[in-house]
Amino acid sequence: MQDTPVKLYDTMLRSRLLLGTAQYPSPAVLAAAVKASGAEIVTVSLRREAGASRAGESFWTLIRELGVRVLPNTAGCRSVKEAVTTAHMAREVFATDWIKLEVIGDDDLLQPDVFGLVEAAESLVRDGFKVFPYTTEDLRVAERLLGAGCEVLMPWGAPIGSGRGLNNVFGLQALRKNFAATPLIIDAGIGTPAHAAAAMELGYDAILLNTAVAKAGDPVAMARAFALGIEAGRLAYCADPIPPRDMAEPSTPQIGRAFSDLPKRA
Repeated sequence: MQDTPVKLYDTMLRSRLLLGTAQYPSPAVLAAAVKASGAEIVTVSLRREAGASRAGESFWTLIRELGVRVLPNTAGCRSVKEAVTTAHMAREVFATDWIKLEVIGDDDLLQPDVFGLVEAAESLVRDGFKVFPYTTEDLRVAERLLGAGCEVLMPWGAPIGSGRGLNNVFGLQALRKNFAATPLIIDAGIGTPAHAAAAMELGYDAILLNTAVAKAGDPVAMARAFALGIEAGRLAYCADPIPPRDMAEPSTPQIGRAFSDLPKRA
């Protein structure tokens, strides 16, 4: 089966890796990692810009030179008002109506506040934003977000920066099955390319990650490894993997064996 580009709102993308831009050891390493990953979208926090003073102008210039699309986020926002206000500021600074919406409800796990998330999404969609909500794998929350006008969902794999992979495979499978026509992007908790490949084998459309690349010993090599892992997982999903079995099934045909198990004649 030949793979097709993934459509996120009005944009077709060939790369299924979205990359964060925080925590890299240097701007040069960030640029090299983005290029190695093949990512066409990077997430950017508003905190890298400083309003009229343009304190983050060098960073913004670097992003423009990479030729990638920017997905601003509301990282760290803990209330609906804070998230909505940050989104509006980001639209002015980055000149895009795309927004990765985060409303954090827990300081230890950075778990989404799903109640505030739905409320903020409803407000932003009314204001013309194309919202990418950072959410959980809860089916009812997914229904509410889609009902609010979100066309993409971004469930977590595990807590942000934990590197634990997919904590609730059953829940993620149920989400994929129930919303087959909705682009689903695993966001948060991915630690290795194997985790990313496993998510893609479940039928997820893309992976968004940051810490696993930015804080690796060699971010550039890790970015390339994730690109390959995501590609392998997607190809495996499209190839229709065999289902798991409880019993063994011989791979060598029994008919035509050179030797039989019949007892020897005396």
